[in-house]
Amino acid sequence: MTTKPEIFLRPAMRFAVIRTLPLILVALLFLLLAWKLSPYFLFISLGILGAAWYRLLLIRSNCYVITSEVLRVRKGIFFKRTDQLEMYRIKDYIITQSFLLQIFRLMNITLKGTDPETPVIVMTGIPESDLIDTIREHVQKARKDNHIYEIN
Repeated sequence: MTTKPEIFLRPAMRFAVIRTLPLILVALLFLLLAWKLSPYFLFISLGILGAAWYRLLLIRSNCYVITSEVLRVRKGIFFKRTDQLEMYRIKDYIITQSFLLQIFRLMNITLKGTDPETPVIVMTGIPESDLIDTIREHVQKARKDNHIYEIN
């Protein structure tokens, strides 16, 4: 298996829509209330719809960059934060898939490491792939290059 120099990942759009769907449904409920009872419910509906749009953008703004040396996680729209985790510090890989994620062929990846600042990195809404195998190869190569040996 050949490894790419950099892998760019984002949560899938279908994952972002699934996560914002409850807000959209509540906005539609208030729109129905505005039609039946009072037009003032329209403002509440628009506010909730704005919150749903912001949540969609916030989920899609997450960016994961995987290189052979480091994993970078960038989050945020207005205030961005970038976390970095050296590959040789990753200890454990966990893939979780709820029933809904299985239907849409998505997965959440949890990486546990020894870094005190970011001991756990969660990559949510990633399309199903063999990404764990690629990360594992990068970890093994980084440990070998940096002469890191694990003693249990």
